[in-house]
Amino acid sequence: MKKRITMLALCAMLFALCVPVEAQQPAKVPRIGYLNTSYFNAPRAKAFREGLRDLGYIEGKNIIIEWRYADGNLDRLPELAAELVRLKVDVIVTGGSTATHPAKQATVAIPIVMTQDSDPVGNGFVASLARPGGNITGLSNFAPELSGKRLELLKEIVLTLSRVAVFGDATVPGNAQMVKEVQLAAVAFGVKLQYVEMRVSRDIETAFRAAARGRADAILLLVRGPVALPQRRAVAELAAKIRLPTIYSGREYVEAGGLMSYGVSLDDLDRRAAVYVDKILKGAKPADLPVEQPTKFELVINLKAAKQIGLTIPPNVLARADRVIK
Repeated sequence: MKKRITMLALCAMLFALCVPVEAQQPAKVPRIGYLNTSYFNAPRAKAFREGLRDLGYIEGKNIIIEWRYADGNLDRLPELAAELVRLKVDVIVTGGSTATHPAKQATVAIPIVMTQDSDPVGNGFVASLARPGGNITGLSNFAPELSGKRLELLKEIVLTLSRVAVFGDATVPGNAQMVKEVQLAAVAFGVKLQYVEMRVSRDIETAFRAAARGRADAILLLVRGPVALPQRRAVAELAAKIRLPTIYSGREYVEAGGLMSYGVSLDDLDRRAAVYVDKILKGAKPADLPVEQPTKFELVINLKAAKQIGLTIPPNVLARADRVIK
């Protein structure tokens, strides 16, 4: 009897000890995959971290982020997307349509959050902006009306503006809408347009030569992504070489030596992507989370580039700039 009582007592003690141990088991730390084309997008990654931090997530403590960059080699993206799937991440965050495509092909189960896309419906990522319907949701950077605003800015800095070369890519979703907005603005400002296709990187020099031959007073570059962005420094140098004021859709060109950009703040989109991640980790389904439109825009001006081509930026334009590079 004494042995039985002793055994029961020992079992009770062990059970009592096990309960707090079980209660102290650490909760699963969410693992996020971040897929992008190249590391030069580091400011956007920083914005994503800040967005997570605002929601209480600290990388390495209560959330793990698997960073995957293709280093400009787009052929690596499918392999990197597959790697994130094998790691069984809870959410995949993509830096643009170039990364979203391989992520979509790699999984239909893991939620995917787009930090930006010019045409999520046209690209086949979502059924509609209001009800995505699948495992993909996030943010759109599509704002074609900005193209007309860019022409207006050119008119403000080049008072004698009468002819503008517009570099576009007809194969890209949204290009037609952007060109239409430029055409509407051109009629209002009495400006003639010279449209030039830029579909691959080797078209860049040809496009600038065409603008010079066409006696353009300025250039409006609508092309983004893998065609011109990796060559942004060369693009800025070509614009300076032919001494034509050029406005871009993204600040990366201006940071590389270009004159001026006006467009969607991609950092803001990455910061807002953290909200989607938070909602999904808390149980929301991508199919039920509407794709949001851009709300923050930025004007960036490079005074060094202006001086290089002998251009003076009017004070009223400088005053509206979100950032001025000197």
